[in-house]
Amino acid sequence: MDQSKTPLFTGVVEHARKNPIQFHIPGHKKGVGMYPEFRDFIGQNALSIDLINIAPLDDLHHPKGIIKEAEDLAAEAFGADHTFFSVQGTSGAIMTMIMAVVGPGEKIIIPRNVHKSILSAILFAGAIPVFVHPAMDANLGIAHGITTASVRKALEQHPTAKGVVVINPTYFGISANLKEIVEVAHGFNVPVLVDEAHGVHIHFHDQMPLSAMQAGADMAATSVHKLGGSMTQSSVLNVREGFVSVNRVKSILSMMTTTSTSYLLLSSLDVARKHLVENGKQMLDRVLELAAFVRDEINDIPGLYCVGKEILGTEATYDMDPSKLIIQVRGLGLTGHQVEGWLREKYNIEVELSDLYNILCLVTPGDTILTVTLLVQALRELARIQMGKSSLRVLPVHLPKIPALALSPREAFYSETEIVPLTEAADRIIAEFIMVYPPGIPIIMPGEILTEDNITYILENLEAGLPVQGPEDESMKTVKVIKRTQAIK
Repeated sequence: MDQSKTPLFTGVVEHARKNPIQFHIPGHKKGVGMYPEFRDFIGQNALSIDLINIAPLDDLHHPKGIIKEAEDLAAEAFGADHTFFSVQGTSGAIMTMIMAVVGPGEKIIIPRNVHKSILSAILFAGAIPVFVHPAMDANLGIAHGITTASVRKALEQHPTAKGVVVINPTYFGISANLKEIVEVAHGFNVPVLVDEAHGVHIHFHDQMPLSAMQAGADMAATSVHKLGGSMTQSSVLNVREGFVSVNRVKSILSMMTTTSTSYLLLSSLDVARKHLVENGKQMLDRVLELAAFVRDEINDIPGLYCVGKEILGTEATYDMDPSKLIIQVRGLGLTGHQVEGWLREKYNIEVELSDLYNILCLVTPGDTILTVTLLVQALRELARIQMGKSSLRVLPVHLPKIPALALSPREAFYSETEIVPLTEAADRIIAEFIMVYPPGIPIIMPGEILTEDNITYILENLEAGLPVQGPEDESMKTVKVIKRTQAIK
């Protein structure tokens, strides 16, 4: 196919240039009917292609024209048999992927450090998660990937499982041996579903981990908007035929998708695909060059450590995306959240995320030597301030134990509940999610038994000012638990 074409973007622009008289939604009609200050800021061009699925523009739910052509081009670009555009973010694509293979009472094998969207889909489907514990990094205080051996063991113990979910790469850019995991799962006639939210770019450079489609996976929910140049909330679902039903995927995706699809988002997916195909290698060459520079500079700063290839060598840390800068800051006697706040206040720098011990910074094609040099300069100044303090204390790493699952998430979510103080909830079965977002990985999820260790970890994150969320009680003083006198063990 001609990857230089952008049928969707070209189609909506040509439609806008005709300047038709609109008697359809959206009601602002090219911006004329909206608040003038907002219209002037957003711009006439953007508002002129804020359109709806009228006949000339195709329909995302049943594409036969410019959307279908754009999706076919994307499928070829990603090495998939079928690619479906998502305007529900990668969360919508992930939920579609899960619900397309698993139903009520059926098992699905997943890492415990998955995004809440996977767990939400399992809850909606009424499925039963079989957790594979990821490898934990006692130095960084983060979870890595799952091992081939752990997947094989889970499949042997649960031969009726309908699928295996793998994160490739993790939020922090670490990958397990996905190709080997796929081979093992396929040996059990089980499909592999990949959360590729943070890996759209890896398909387009040979110094990156293998992408899901390159590794032979069956489905991958891929965030084009995160690192591929499309607009926020736009993603794709890549599908390979064989172990999954493409028609069922289409059906579930339509159920999960708004009928008022954004042509701004869809068009941005179309042009991002073209840009990645034509310029991805060159752009990522520069990204890797900038990331290597920053990593070397940061590792010369006392009290800081930026993770590199030395972390590799285990099944769970098989490969990494060098454009992700995991910067451990606990050597400065500060939490990642404190460093994030300092960078914001003193240098107007925003990071991707912070936790108790690290910050995560992304180097992308949008960066220059100026932006990365400013980051290094800021961190060097912070280190100078902190290392000069006699009271400096390196923060110890606390890794909480993964809770035991007592009930299926769906059963717990719909059970009779009561509200208890968080500090008195140990040994109770939780009925809601508690997580730090980003990254959105639950500390505890519906159906798990809350322990004193979990409570301590939650309180540590709250005291550090990190964005703990999930419970109905936003103050986090109370939590919802199953109304039973004793937890099932």
